[in-house]
Amino acid sequence: MDDGQRSLPEMLATMLEYREQEFARVAKLLHDQVGQVLSAVGLHLDALRLELEPQVPGIAERTAEIQNILEHAVVLVRNLSYELNPAIVERAGLSFALDRLAGRFRDCFSGTIRLLYEAGTHVPPAVGTAFYKIAELAVENAVAHAGCSLIEVLVRPTREGVVLEVRDNGTGFDVSSARAEHRGLGMTLMAHYASEAGIEYSLGSTLGKGTSVRAVFRGAPAPGP
Repeated sequence: MDDGQRSLPEMLATMLEYREQEFARVAKLLHDQVGQVLSAVGLHLDALRLELEPQVPGIAERTAEIQNILEHAVVLVRNLSYELNPAIVERAGLSFALDRLAGRFRDCFSGTIRLLYEAGTHVPPAVGTAFYKIAELAVENAVAHAGCSLIEVLVRPTREGVVLEVRDNGTGFDVSSARAEHRGLGMTLMAHYASEAGIEYSLGSTLGKGTSVRAVFRGAPAPGP
């Protein structure tokens, strides 16, 4: 199918998948090479301290200071590799990935971001990845456009299935008008990710009362560890 026959969501998703592949490559480089080099430097400092400590008073304190700096750098590199890697859900689980997501947006949002993930809730990896992408887009839209002071991300089992909900207390908007005018790239992509993973997706918004994004997975939950 050429670009003239492909839908807008399909083309956008292809572009994002390419971007995610590049992010994954950079994340792997940071984690597997840069992180290992920094760790190796720390080990060499240990060896240097043991060798020179009898001849150089105070070297233990100086090497300890440098190692603290290196450990901080390792943590920063590891955190960046997690943020860049789109496979974070598959590698670490949906709960961990959403916790990282909330932490990342807290750095640029003056209000409160609250994550409520009910213990023991599990979904298949493909569904978890779709939930994560939908949550990321919903939180990003709320931070950028909602004018809100509170964003809640909830994941819990219900009679319907496992539910992801992202809601804010912002200004809200007219969903029908936004769809009719083809506004909102995030709305288009959220619907696409939900469709690809077999998830039911809905978006509701009330002027002056906020917006709620809801995704429901009705399949059997994945077995827990």
